Formats: sequence, C-alpha cells, structure tokens
Amino acid sequence: MNMKVSKTTRDLLSKRKLARADIGCGNNKQGEDWFGIDRRKFDCVDLVQNLEKFPWAIPSKSFDVAVASHVVEHIQKADGIMLSFFNEVWRILKVGGEFLISAPYATSPGFYRDPTHVSPINEELFCYLDPNDQFYQGGLYHIYSPLPFKIKVNTWHVTGNLEVVLVKREILKEYNVDKEYLKILSKNTKLTK
Repeated sequence: MNMKVSKTTRDLLSKRKLARADIGCGNNKQGEDWFGIDRRKFDCVDLVQNLEKFPWAIPSKSFDVAVASHVVEHIQKADGIMLSFFNEVWRILKVGGEFLISAPYATSPGFYRDPTHVSPINEELFCYLDPNDQFYQGGLYHIYSPLPFKIKVNTWHVTGNLEVVLVKREILKEYNVDKEYLKILSKNTKLTK
C-alpha cells in the first residue's frame, strides 16, 4: 500500500482556508474552491483517483468537509470495499470534519433506474460507522469496529433520496477500533508527512 501525494495536490490543498473535498465530483464539482476527486479526468477534477483503491493519494487530515453526492451507491460492498471507502474518508478528514452524503434510497426508483448502482443504501448502513448510534447504541458498529464517525443527520424517503451527515470522531479506547485499520492508518499517516 504505497501512497504518493503529488506536489500539485499538496499545493492545491495548502492554498485553501477551508479545505473541502468533492468525492466523485464527475464533471460537476461543487465549486472552484473545492478539491475535486474522481476516477475520470474532467477539467474540474483535481485528482484522478479510483475510489475503490486504497490509500488515496491525499494526505491525512486534509479536509474540513467532504461531500459525496450520488457516489456511495456506486461503491462495492463486497470484500469490505465500502468499509474501506468510509475509513479512507475518515482518514482524509480533520477531527470534527463533516462528510455529507446523498444517495438514492435502496428501494427507490432512482436506485434501480441506474445500471451502475451496485450497493443499495438505507439509513441503517451508517450505524455500522457510529459507536454510539441512536438505533442500536453501537451494536452494529462493534461488528467491524471501523474508524469512528458520529451520525449527525440521517434522513430519508423510501421513494426518494437519503441524506446523511457524518462527523469524524477521535479514536477512543472504548471503541475498540479494529487493529488492522489502526495499522493501515498509522502507515498512511507516516507516508503523508
């Protein structure tokens, strides 16, 4: 797992007062002051990155805010890829940083209409990321113990979209974060200094 952060990426990130990432921005980045990440090279994309290959070529703790608008449903759940995706977003956010997600609800026509949607998303998915979620009080989180988020907003409509805001938590001992995640995080943090 080698991560090489280019000088261009470092320079772009150092010029921003409030660093914001648009993950999977495509050809429609949130704004010029956002850092666009996509697997395809468009004019507005600052970093061409396969979102299912880790680690991403981005320094740890780079962003205050990250957005993934209609992206998560394109990430494979198989082989832990989706958990790795959320761990990678956690890594590139600063503590307290927010991750805003919008996606078509798992059973909605919007989910089924797009042939590239591979992972149905519902409100309970995010309970696996929060050690103190309101639905299961961390019961689902402790199955995998990934890098921890707090669910700030979790709203949905079964025939429409789901909108979620996750906040990066600090790692506390009682979360029992999986040691493999901590090993990867430690290695990637060293690579970004």
